[in-house]
Amino acid sequence: MKPTDTADPDYFHKVIDCQHACPAHTPVPEYIRLIAQGRFTDAYMVNRRSNVFPGILGRVCDRPCEPACRRTRVEDEPVAICRLKRVAADHKDEVADLLPRAPIAKNGKKIALIGAGPASLTVANDLAPLGYDCTVFEALEKPGGLMISNIPSFRLPERVLDEEIGYILDMGVTLKTGHRINSLNDLLSEGYDAVFVGSGAPKGKELNLPGRQEADANIHIGISWLESVAFDHVKSIGKRVLIIGVGNTAMDCCRTSLRLGADDVKVMARKPREFFKASPWELEDAEEENVEIVVNHSPKAFVVENGKLVGMTFELMEYDTDARGRITDTRIVGEKTIPCDDVILAIGQENAFPWIERDLGIEFDKWEVPVVDETTFESTRPGVFFGGDSAFGPKNIIWAVEHGHQAAISIDKHCQGLDVSERLPRGLNLETAKMGHNEWAYSNGYDPSQRRQMTHVELAKRFKDLDTEVELGFDPQQTAVEVERCLNCDVQTVFTASACTECDACIDICPVNCLTITVNGEEADLRQRLSAPADNLDQALYVSEDLPNTGRVMVKDEDLCLHCGLCAERCPTAAWDMALSEIFLPHADDEAAERARRRAAE
Repeated sequence: MKPTDTADPDYFHKVIDCQHACPAHTPVPEYIRLIAQGRFTDAYMVNRRSNVFPGILGRVCDRPCEPACRRTRVEDEPVAICRLKRVAADHKDEVADLLPRAPIAKNGKKIALIGAGPASLTVANDLAPLGYDCTVFEALEKPGGLMISNIPSFRLPERVLDEEIGYILDMGVTLKTGHRINSLNDLLSEGYDAVFVGSGAPKGKELNLPGRQEADANIHIGISWLESVAFDHVKSIGKRVLIIGVGNTAMDCCRTSLRLGADDVKVMARKPREFFKASPWELEDAEEENVEIVVNHSPKAFVVENGKLVGMTFELMEYDTDARGRITDTRIVGEKTIPCDDVILAIGQENAFPWIERDLGIEFDKWEVPVVDETTFESTRPGVFFGGDSAFGPKNIIWAVEHGHQAAISIDKHCQGLDVSERLPRGLNLETAKMGHNEWAYSNGYDPSQRRQMTHVELAKRFKDLDTEVELGFDPQQTAVEVERCLNCDVQTVFTASACTECDACIDICPVNCLTITVNGEEADLRQRLSAPADNLDQALYVSEDLPNTGRVMVKDEDLCLHCGLCAERCPTAAWDMALSEIFLPHADDEAAERARRRAAE
């Protein structure tokens, strides 16, 4: 194998598993260290640079970072990254003076943003400080998109939304609520220099079964029903409720039903639990509130008597799976009718663009979704961009935020007459963490503590109203323990081959056998000759240059390494060092700054 090019920022970026897995690439270990030092405001600002909504996402993020967490290499549970994000948001000082401000003199460019959800708000957050005149059009009476309409206030208090959305609006962004866009052509005729569509996926899927029309009054589309609850249009529901579907929207529907007066709530799933789309913690929270989750029931018909819904009939399913857990055979083994007063359909949602004329040069695919470039987020009509759920279908808030960052870069370039596809490269900065002999600028001892559990409001109190936030957040003691569980994966093990004497001290002390000195070879062969066979092909092998004494190479399995620093402490020649890596991920302001620098140099 060729020596590993550690100058490539993507190499060390991938080693920081949590940051790499985060769509917005938030530097997780960095903000956890700041929390450990009690620097909550600094931690919040580090968060906000990439994810824009730390207080919101500290409560409702889908947490793609946590399954990737390196802590799971040594125990079952990852670091509570999302919970710690909330700690920073809840305990920060006032940050308004730390946020970027819009310049008094605008740059003359007008941007229209359709939908006041996380994608559009992120675009405005990035462009307003650069002098763009940003106007956000929102059909509802409040901004936030799905964050206000579809996430119940017992999970995401409105005060948190107001605060973090307010930071963006206070940059001079114009918000027009209750302003539905009915024609993109009409909007384009108003002279905007670019348009960003962040309208989400607002259409809930239907379930057209026998009895559907007759029982219409008691059958509700999940996302529309949650919106009606959020805006006080719906204040009650029947005593017996069936939720069809088992995604995160279904979990919000079932828990909201309990707060509106339901006594018996069942979530009906077609498949076994291992195929559920809902996050595990969402399922746990629902079951804690005595929601029953019923598996292997496929909807067949709505049962109607005297014009009123009285139940649903389900086919009872059995499945065969292969060794990889994939379904290989399906059988109907019976039928069952379950009584109910109301049914909520939470079986998915779709894009809806009836307001976009089809003669504007915007190409749509066979699913009636716009064709959008996955790098620039530009449609086939120059100057019209899409992001969030409206671009690639339903995902989650953190994905929408990253779409917004990337679209903002493209909109800036488009408005400046530049190629939207040309973007600054990622960068890397490495700085030694050594402070003295065997002393590091980070906590490198392994803490065996188990993951802290979130404290909840007791059951008897949480159903009194919709606004009682169930999760109480980590207290200081929980926070102090949890931050020490982070393994500081952004502090990299850096090796200098010319200094190595092949004494094997690092290999002897490595607690996870991730180091091997061996003759070089092809990757497949090398992986099987290591101290511990490196079977995870998704994570790279580090391979050094030839060692001076024997010509062999130092190999490190990045999948196993815990960044503990024992190799660097033990090495008698300082061939190993621990270096803090900072990955530069450019945003629109970085692009603008580089453009200004080049102009000044000309």
